[in-house]
Amino acid sequence: MTTTTTSHAESSEFIRGLRPFFEYRDLGINGATGGAFGAHVIRAIPGAHATGQWHTHNLKFQMFFVLKGWVRFEYEDIGVKEFRAGDSCYQPPLVKHREVAHSEDLELIEITGPAEFETKDV
Repeated sequence: MTTTTTSHAESSEFIRGLRPFFEYRDLGINGATGGAFGAHVIRAIPGAHATGQWHTHNLKFQMFFVLKGWVRFEYEDIGVKEFRAGDSCYQPPLVKHREVAHSEDLELIEITGPAEFETKDV
């Protein structure tokens, strides 16, 4: 049985992760769900920029919600889209996409299922 899981900003840390231009704050969902889901706050590293590499993620569910700043993605099915604070996006499994650009102050929440998944450059 899982217990209620909390995450407090003042006692959390950001670490480098999948992309070298972002830092990730784990919200504890991976551990709480036995890896079924993951949730992170992702923020831009000032001065580091997206590489624009096309890629896919092999997972069942992925979405993000922009908290601060903006980010621009290009998707194989809908083209270039810009997302600002308050905007969200569901990215279907294996959709080819790439990040085009982001603001220096970008922060977003990403939720995935499962927590760990394969990312493949294409």
